[in-house]
Order: sequence, then C-alpha cells, then structure tokens
Amino acid sequence: MIARWLVRAMDAQDGWVKPFGTWAHGLLNRLFGAMPSVRDFLDGRWLGHPLHAVLTDAPIGILFLVIVLDVLGQPAAADITLGVGILAMIAAALAGFADYSDTDGTARDRATLHGTLMLTATVVYLVSLAIRLAAGPDGSARSAAVVVSVLAFLVLTAGAYVGGDVVYVFGNMVSRHAFRGAGTKWIPIEPAETDADGSIPEGRPIKAKLGINSLVLIREGDRILALHETCAHAGGPLASGKLVDGQIECPWHFSRYRMADGYVTRGPSVYDQPAYEVRAKEGGGWEARRSP
Repeated sequence: MIARWLVRAMDAQDGWVKPFGTWAHGLLNRLFGAMPSVRDFLDGRWLGHPLHAVLTDAPIGILFLVIVLDVLGQPAAADITLGVGILAMIAAALAGFADYSDTDGTARDRATLHGTLMLTATVVYLVSLAIRLAAGPDGSARSAAVVVSVLAFLVLTAGAYVGGDVVYVFGNMVSRHAFRGAGTKWIPIEPAETDADGSIPEGRPIKAKLGINSLVLIREGDRILALHETCAHAGGPLASGKLVDGQIECPWHFSRYRMADGYVTRGPSVYDQPAYEVRAKEGGGWEARRSP
C-alpha cells in the first residue's frame, strides 16, 4: 500500500529530523516567545483560523501555473508568476514557523520534515528564477530553468503531503473541541477539591468533573465561572494553569482564555474555549451546562 510505504519513508528520516527539530524548535520558540503579538498575528488569532492553512494553498496553485505557462510558451508571464509564487511561499513559511514554535512530539518531527522540504523547494525555485533572469526569454539556459522549476514542484508536492500528515494524522492546530456537542442539560458538578465548609476554593483554578467532561472552575464570591478544562490548542490541562486578570493561562503554550466567556485573548490558540453556565443545585452542590 502506497500510504504505508510513505509513512516508512517519513519515519526513516527521524535520525536527522529529531535533533534538527529540537534545535530549530528551541530557536523559533525563543524568537516568537519574545514577540507574542507577532506570533498571534502569524498564528491567525485575529482571523479565528490558523493562518498557515490559509496561505499554503496560494503558492501551490501559483507555482503549478508556472509549469502551465512554460508549456504554453509564455516565458515572461511564467517568470512573473514564479516571483509571485516565491513570495507566497515565504509568507506561508513565516506563518508555519509561528505554528512550529508551539508544536510538540511526533507532530514536530513531521513538521520539521515538512518545513525542510518546503525550504528546499523555495531555494530550488530561487535558482530557477535566477537562471531565468540571466537567460532572458529566449536564452539557451531557459530549458534548464524550466526543468529546475519542475523538480522544485515535485519537492513542493512532497512537502505538502507531509504537511497534510501534521494536520490530519496528528491533529496539529486543530480545535480540541471540534466534535463536542453544545448540550443543554444541567449536569451535577464534582469538584476535585472543596474547602472545609464544602464550598469551592476561591481565586484559583479548580478541576471538576461534569459527566464525561472535565471543567476548570474559578469562584468569585458567589459566582462560579467554568470553561472546558482541555485547552483548544493542544489539549493542555487548564486546571494546572494560572489565573491572570480574569483569564486562565494554559501551562503548556501559554494561550489565555477569558473565564467569563471562553474568548481567546492570547495565542498560540486561535479557537475560543467552550464556556459553561454554573448554578447552585437543589439539595446542595452545583450543576452546569454548556453556554449557548
């Protein structure tokens, strides 16, 4: 089966992918950690959708058009299109670097391979562009430039395949709550800890069970705020995070969500967190349901 052969081929790269990925991730994590507003922009928090996924389609389509224009004998149009395609690849790479800075585990290994292939394709395309500009529309080296750009597209296609694995196999940058139903039924809450008088401790995150779900609770006087405990970004345990100005901060990648309504206020997460209504239950205790 082709898919199994391809998985084995990708796994065979782990010897260099893992150490290189550790180095590259550390570098990019420090870089984007020092520029959180830039990281949030490149992650796509303002868009409510991963920006890298939006940008990656553009260079693939544009660079395929380069091949079409070369075949049709339109050298000037092909050269301009190639230049635009390279710029689109650079834009997609910047967004990808921001995602990569907060990618862990096996997904990081695949993302390292994906990024390496894409950067290699970009360099090969730059070589093709340089040959084209030096040769002109009718130069004898023109055919060599065309061959180089076709080879670059093959590398680009391989990189796109590996990138698909990062998302569809490992779920990187996918909302952890995509398949959670809204639910309107009130269900009893089971806090992991309570004070001596039976009340929920105030002013700090408390984990609680709500049926099959886990919540993170914050008590403010008589008011109890609740979000789903699993971070939408990468599944981090929000109950182990800290409260910062009415927002819960994930301990893994430091995304922040407003406790009042689950609104994401800082990336790398681009998705809001499911919020829950909480009320006192007859006979004591509390119950909750997901907010509309």
